[in-house]
Amino acid sequence: MTTPTTTEKQPSGPPLSPGPAPARPARRRSPERTARLRRAGLRLVALVVLLALWQLVTALRLWSPLLVPPPSAVWDALVTTSGTHDGVRGYQGHTLVEHLGISLRRIAIGAGAGVLAGLVAGILMGTLPWVRVVFEPAVAFLRTLPPLAYFSLLIIWFGIDEAPKLWLLAIAAMPPVAVATASAVASAPASLVEAARAIGARRSQVVASVVLPSALPEILVGVRLAFGIAYSSVVAAETVNGLPGIGGMIRDAQRYNQSDVVVLGLFAIGVSGLLIDALLRGAENRLAPWRRLS
Repeated sequence: MTTPTTTEKQPSGPPLSPGPAPARPARRRSPERTARLRRAGLRLVALVVLLALWQLVTALRLWSPLLVPPPSAVWDALVTTSGTHDGVRGYQGHTLVEHLGISLRRIAIGAGAGVLAGLVAGILMGTLPWVRVVFEPAVAFLRTLPPLAYFSLLIIWFGIDEAPKLWLLAIAAMPPVAVATASAVASAPASLVEAARAIGARRSQVVASVVLPSALPEILVGVRLAFGIAYSSVVAAETVNGLPGIGGMIRDAQRYNQSDVVVLGLFAIGVSGLLIDALLRGAENRLAPWRRLS
């Protein structure tokens, strides 16, 4: 006797559609991004307030426009010096970008040479005590001198071309790097240095593998200070035969009471200086990321 097989009856009709997908949770801004946006907003508000105060001061005629030019005059100077108008190209035959570019090239060469010299001097002063005893007073002496104090002597030695300007920027940039490097190298962790020597590392290997990595954050701070000092010295470097150059443009405009061009040059130096400092900060964060965590 056979047992009849029963077949299950499939439900008729269209297949059931899946339910609605669960809603994704909204992305939350990270605290760092929120802090960055807040800082950017505060800086923008501060900039707008300063421009408004500047416009208010000039509108009230508290000072002569020759002394404090209005923002519109500085804007007109920017337009005039950025191209060719009425057959005149820029300021003294060079546009604002060209003046600024030539000054930045001088800073890159002069301050770059000063930074390299400061690194070498700082490493030697930090690793060899007798070198520190001999050269530390000279470095401190140079650090206390204002650039104009020895610029006249550099002109007597090297003439009025590019050489005295580059030497001035190099001498101004060298001391902060040398001092920061020497201090950081001398304060390297003694336990790590002894451990490297215990496994047979030579002096050069200890310096390259242990001392310099531990001193890198302080060295980068010294480099930032050096470029800042060099940038503040570019006007002094370009007081003699500085055209083309942003400092020479400011100096020449001051002779003819063109305060709008002077203010424009100051803004150009300040904005480009902020960009350079931001690049150096980015390099510091990339090369020494542990500094932000300390």
